[in-house]
Amino acid sequence: MEETAATYDPSRYERPSVTVDVVIFTLHHRELHLLLVQRRRWPFDGYWALPGGFIEMHESLEESARRELEEETGVRDVYLEQLYTFGDPGRDPRTRVISVTYFALVRSDEQQLRVSDETTDVRWFPIHAVPRELAFDHEQVLNYALSRLRSKLEYTTLAFQLLPEVFSILELKDIYEQILGEKLDKGNFYRKIREAGVLEETNLVREGRGRPTRLWRFRHDRSDKQFVFRWREDRGDKSDDPEQEGA
Repeated sequence: MEETAATYDPSRYERPSVTVDVVIFTLHHRELHLLLVQRRRWPFDGYWALPGGFIEMHESLEESARRELEEETGVRDVYLEQLYTFGDPGRDPRTRVISVTYFALVRSDEQQLRVSDETTDVRWFPIHAVPRELAFDHEQVLNYALSRLRSKLEYTTLAFQLLPEVFSILELKDIYEQILGEKLDKGNFYRKIREAGVLEETNLVREGRGRPTRLWRFRHDRSDKQFVFRWREDRGDKSDDPEQEGA
C-alpha cells in the first residue's frame, strides 16, 4: 500500500534527540582560549562542557546554537560556522542524541559572560589548561575543532576576526602562532601575508621601544576565494625580514 500524508505513521520509527554544541575560541593575553560552562545538572554535573543543548521544534540548527550560546554564556552576535555532526550511540547517557556542532572566533573584550540556571560557572580556559575530562564526547569535539580551525587558516581570513580595526603585522603573526601552536618565521610570514593582498596600509603608527610600529587594516573587499596562506611551507624555511617593526 502506497503511503500518503494521511496514512504515514511517524511513530513507526524511533526518534533520536538532536542537540547543538558550540566551540568558541578567543585570544586573551596573547594566548588561545576556549569557552566552557560548568554543568549544574545530571548527567556530568560539575563537569566542564561546551555550551549547547537540545533544539526546539520550531528552530533551525543555527538558531538553536545561537539561543543556547546566549542563554548559557551571554555570548551573542557572533558568526557561527557548522563544524561536524557527532552521533556515536553511547555519547549521551540520557538517550540517543545526535549533536550538530558549530565553532567561532570572537574577541573576548566584546563579550560579557554570565551563568544560567543550567550552569554554575562560565569561563575562558587557555587551550593548554583545558580540564582533562570534559562532559560527553566534548574532548573529541574540541580536538576536531582545533584541527579544522588550523587547516582553515590556509584558505580563509578567519583569524582576522580576533583583531581590532587596526593592528600590526606582529600582532597578526601572534594570532596565527597561537592558533597553530607553533612559531612561524617572521620574514616568511610578512611576505606571504603581503602577497595575499588582504591588508591595507594606514597612516597610523604605534610608538614604543625602538622604531614606531606601522599599523594595518583588513581589506573587507577581499573574499576568502582570493586568499591563500600556506603556513606549512614556513617550517624550516628561513629568510631575512624585509621590514623590521617595533615590538
